[in-house]
Amino acid sequence: MANETIEKNEEVIEEAQTEDTPVNETDAKIEELEKELAATKEAHIRTLAEYDNYRKRSVKEKESIYADAKVSCLSELLPVLDNFDRAMNVQQADAETYKKGMEMINTSFIEILKKLGVEAFGEKGEEFDPNFHNAVMSVEDDELGENVIAEVFNKGYKLGDKVLRHAVVKVAN
Repeated sequence: MANETIEKNEEVIEEAQTEDTPVNETDAKIEELEKELAATKEAHIRTLAEYDNYRKRSVKEKESIYADAKVSCLSELLPVLDNFDRAMNVQQADAETYKKGMEMINTSFIEILKKLGVEAFGEKGEEFDPNFHNAVMSVEDDELGENVIAEVFNKGYKLGDKVLRHAVVKVAN
């Protein structure tokens, strides 16, 4: 094996000499190409490290965005909880005052949902759409048209185009 290596080296030297290229120039070219290869390898390794750091940073940013969104949404809801706590701590209140307080809490909660971009849907008289409504009952009613909502058991809610909850309804005809 050592003899084969020596023979190959001698062939390379002979080739270099037949091309009228001195051995020193060939060695210089080899050395230059080796330096260039080393620089390319180093640049490649740095690029891989930068990509890995970018990927890790992106994952952390996504986790942070999700946590920030939860904190923002929940902090909007805390005043409603405070109002419920106040209502529960009232010792004496007549039915009218209690009802008025509940209506105020309901109104504030609806305003918070609107502020967050949540829309309610599913009203009596609307046309039934299976993409937004969940029909749990049907009824024959000559006063209402076909596929019209006769009664709403639970309103539906959506955020943009995404349905958060389908409206639970009774459909006529």
